[in-house]
Amino acid sequence: MKFTQATDYALHVMLYLVAEAPDKPVSVQILAEKLGVSQTYLSKMLTKLVKAGLIHSVSGANGGYRLKRNYEEISFLDVIHAIEGTTSLFECSFNHGSECLIQQIVMDAERQMEQSLGSKTIFELAKQMKGV
Repeated sequence: MKFTQATDYALHVMLYLVAEAPDKPVSVQILAEKLGVSQTYLSKMLTKLVKAGLIHSVSGANGGYRLKRNYEEISFLDVIHAIEGTTSLFECSFNHGSECLIQQIVMDAERQMEQSLGSKTIFELAKQMKGV
């Protein structure tokens, strides 16, 4: 199982915003420089985070991307779903439906992973990094 590079970037952007700029907008140029990635690619990923309601864009000379209120509650799973969507990682190819024992095991593992990622917040990680 592998998440896309966009998810990696999104998690790092969210961590940067929470840890370094929770109350101010940050330009896509600065975010791209901090991560060492293309502004164009990063812009596409930021658009997904905006659509998911995790951040919003601020226009103007001092504009950029800013965290939404209650950012302390944003989980890893929220960010992953914003980028990857909510489609299941596994789908039985044989159309057995819910009685497929293989699908039941994989879906149970996926639920456990989602529960774990849903219980971890970006804010908690930022606090841990700062030693608070």
